[in-house]
Amino acid sequence: MLAAIAAAERVLAVGIGGGGDVVGALAVAELADTIGTAAVVGGLSWERRPIDPLAGPRRMSEIAGLQQLNEHAGLAGAGTTGPGGFLFAESHMARYLGEPVLLLDPGGGPAAIADALADAARQLRCDLVVLTDVGGDVLAHGDEAGLASPLADAVCLASAPLLQQRGVAPLGALFGAGCDGELTPDEVLARIAEVAQADGYLGAWGPGGAQLRRLDGAAAQVPTEASAMALRCAHGALGAAAIRDGRRTVQLTSAGGLVFFFDPLAALRSVARCAQLVAQAASLVEANRILLGRGIATELDWESTHGLPS
Repeated sequence: MLAAIAAAERVLAVGIGGGGDVVGALAVAELADTIGTAAVVGGLSWERRPIDPLAGPRRMSEIAGLQQLNEHAGLAGAGTTGPGGFLFAESHMARYLGEPVLLLDPGGGPAAIADALADAARQLRCDLVVLTDVGGDVLAHGDEAGLASPLADAVCLASAPLLQQRGVAPLGALFGAGCDGELTPDEVLARIAEVAQADGYLGAWGPGGAQLRRLDGAAAQVPTEASAMALRCAHGALGAAAIRDGRRTVQLTSAGGLVFFFDPLAALRSVARCAQLVAQAASLVEANRILLGRGIATELDWESTHGLPS
């Protein structure tokens, strides 16, 4: 993991779960900085319902104040907004960092995501893309009792082999094991063990000192609950904590403060069954239908069926 990041000219770290996962991407960028590798931070154009009342991710054409790079990716600044004027988590991150942050629309499915990321990486002079999840559902089997939002992570992870075919190296990262209140910490660690059995576990890193101060500063400005829980873990907090207005409970553990790295191709051929299911999907909508057809709840289904907030 360290060797791959150290050898890269520049890293593109992308939070693949939407919303505050961009803070997890910053954790990867902080590690890159400690070993002398420059990094660009990014995330998805998919905010949760309290921020964006429309279901699913926003297309580039729906976003104001964006430097568009291609059909599915662009650079957000502090003033980048979605329909109705809401600010993306990436807009807040751009203000905090004082530099543009990548916005990726996952609506086209794995192939379109790979095309967009490969093109964006070349324009940004990045030769390593780190697909970063906060919580752990990127490695979900699909039958975990608390699983609720595997769709975005699954389609993004499924893009990894295609990204490699397009000449850009992919790497997987997971920050805040169990901190989104979906998979438990034990379930996440069991999934990481499965990746290790497939020779895909690449090590872990924990932010400290200056890195934690920088991440704390970002979490104070970027609306996020899961990443904030991960940072509490990194500060040594233990025990139960409520998120999502009390609908979910997070178990804070020492593992929650670590970034675990893995080979995304090894994950795809072993543990990441949701990503396996959607690997051939031609769009996010098709991927959603596939998961729902297997009885797997998704964030897009929840947003679509709950309508606009009152």
